Amino acid sequence: MIRWRKGEVLKIRREWPGAVELDVAVPEGQCRALAYPPLVGHPQPGDEVLLNTTALAMGLGTGGYAMVVAVPNRLPEDPTGPGHLVKARYTPLQATVLGADEQGSPYHELLREADSVDGMPVVVADLHSALPPILCGLYEARPQTRVAYVMLDGGALPAWFSMACAQLREIGWLAGVVTVGQAFGGDVEAVTTHTGLLAARHVLQADLAVVTQGPGNLGTGTRWGFSGVSAGEAVNAAAVLLGRPVAALRISEGDKRERHVGVSHHSLTAYGRVALSRAQVVMPELPGEFGERVRDQAGPLAVRHELVSVPVDGLHEALRAAPVRLSTMGRGLEEDLAYFLASAAAGRFAASLLS
Repeated sequence: MIRWRKGEVLKIRREWPGAVELDVAVPEGQCRALAYPPLVGHPQPGDEVLLNTTALAMGLGTGGYAMVVAVPNRLPEDPTGPGHLVKARYTPLQATVLGADEQGSPYHELLREADSVDGMPVVVADLHSALPPILCGLYEARPQTRVAYVMLDGGALPAWFSMACAQLREIGWLAGVVTVGQAFGGDVEAVTTHTGLLAARHVLQADLAVVTQGPGNLGTGTRWGFSGVSAGEAVNAAAVLLGRPVAALRISEGDKRERHVGVSHHSLTAYGRVALSRAQVVMPELPGEFGERVRDQAGPLAVRHELVSVPVDGLHEALRAAPVRLSTMGRGLEEDLAYFLASAAAGRFAASLLS
């Protein structure tokens, strides 16, 4: 189940908050590796490291790193301070974090009886790559909005894996990241999607929350075997907490897989089958036959949800000016413009709910 290697750090390639990318010498040659200093300490050139090379050997896209499991000859100091939530539970790298609502938290009293997000719009998408374009559409319409990102645990567990999150926080496009479930490493830690949304509203004082899984989703090519069906569960959580769920459709004109052309079958499952609460599903006004296909595919969702038509004029320019690199499944903005326009349209519509 795990491919183990010993290696020696050759150099540090780059760093961002919570993560370090390395070149490491291994018996087969040289590889790219990723370390999370909060877990394993900060590797330096010349250090011996223990690696999990499974994802590298499998040729995974977003997960194509050897992962540093330990720097055995220079272990980090023991953690100090409060924190009783254990995440990545019962794995060798389980981590103890301070939950926003646990007894030792300064926010415990604030969240103990919290039961509503007070009508906060909650934009839900099934892929992490939707986060930047959602924000592009939002800030194009309402630049002063305070946004929290609630990261589900269907993809990467450490929020540190996301360079986009680090960059979006740095430029002020995110007030903070809330990691929920088994995910960890956010500015705020929470146990469930529900407590994550409550923390976004009451701890980070967000005007709006975006909910997606972390980078590196898991899928089997089947209707139900996809980690992003949690988007439907996030709609339910937002609604039960008296928020305003806004569903971003996963739309593609560049995906080679027929089941994802137009409206992805995953969106139809998440919103049409899993989401039991009513949401406003954003329909980007795309032109031509492709636009007609999208409208036809999404039509059945109107049985359960409100379909909201949103113009996309000006959004291409907003996406071109994005402060982070836009990419989904290895495709950039011009290779799959419909995907990014659909996400940006969701952000534009959510901004209108704040007016």
